[in-house]
Amino acid sequence: MTAPEQAAVLVDASEHRGGTGTARFVLKKVVEAAVSILLVIVLFFFLFRLLPGDPVATMVRERPTGPKQLAELREQMGVDKPVLVQFGQYLWGLLHGDLGTSYLVRGRPVADMIAERLWPTILLVGSATVLAVVLGLWLGTRAAWRRDSAFDRTQTGIALTLWSVPQFWLGLILLVATNGLFPSRGMHSPDAAPDFFSQTLDVLHHLVLPCVTLLAVFYAQYMLIMRSSLLGEMNADYLTTARAKGLRDDLVRRRHAVPNALLPTTTLVFMQFGMVVSGAVSVEAVFSWPGLGQLTYDALHGPDLPVLQGVFVVLAGAVVLMNLLAELLYRVLDPRVRTS
Repeated sequence: MTAPEQAAVLVDASEHRGGTGTARFVLKKVVEAAVSILLVIVLFFFLFRLLPGDPVATMVRERPTGPKQLAELREQMGVDKPVLVQFGQYLWGLLHGDLGTSYLVRGRPVADMIAERLWPTILLVGSATVLAVVLGLWLGTRAAWRRDSAFDRTQTGIALTLWSVPQFWLGLILLVATNGLFPSRGMHSPDAAPDFFSQTLDVLHHLVLPCVTLLAVFYAQYMLIMRSSLLGEMNADYLTTARAKGLRDDLVRRRHAVPNALLPTTTLVFMQFGMVVSGAVSVEAVFSWPGLGQLTYDALHGPDLPVLQGVFVVLAGAVVLMNLLAELLYRVLDPRVRTS
């Protein structure tokens, strides 16, 4: 075999190993994600069974009900069966896309209740997350590049403060500070005109306060992580080489430092997008925003176990899925991960 033929064989073998390694990596991560979701399902099912309160008693608390009727209701709802039997039925329903039926809203499928609350949550937390990513990464880059300046110290102090502030408390402070300038409850005004433009403006008007509340907390995470990542790249040899070639400082930062500093924030960004569907229970409760957070808050008062289980399965699935996508994307963005 000639030298060129040997080289070709070695290249083919290397590519085959790389493809096999990638397939093995993807399969491993998918299996880990599936196991994580299964563990979450098991954990939340048995954890919610420990919540105080009787859902049957809650349903009939406003009307007199005899022991026989209570027993019939428990049989209809399936809560009279052993816990392991209930879990088996619940797991079988999940495999067929059935999240169960609400205890408090008789005959209402949990999947329908989650579906109608999903869009308001995506609108609120998705808008806040996108704005937080843009603002946090921009401020984090500026703060790191001007390390120990007044701008850096001021922005870092503000970010640390906002990151530590409870969301519900910040929401209440904004309600008091704006003094009725923005709506404090709900997503729509009953007196808004029915046309599309007026309805859109009305929703955006209601969106301001809850979105700003989440934005103030979310952006701080991205700002601090981006600042820390960029500081770790500041003294790298490739930046010194870029400066030695005569590149302007702005070009060195934009073309070389920032792309490498963005890698550690990739997982954080995707995990935060996974939390988009989870919403913020406290913020939605403060502003009566009709999303998944408000649905969870109402279900806890029941307790409405099928709704709680369904919501948390959806939330956990979203977080696990986004974490999986982050790990796969990280492997694409960083060659060092592919060769390790």
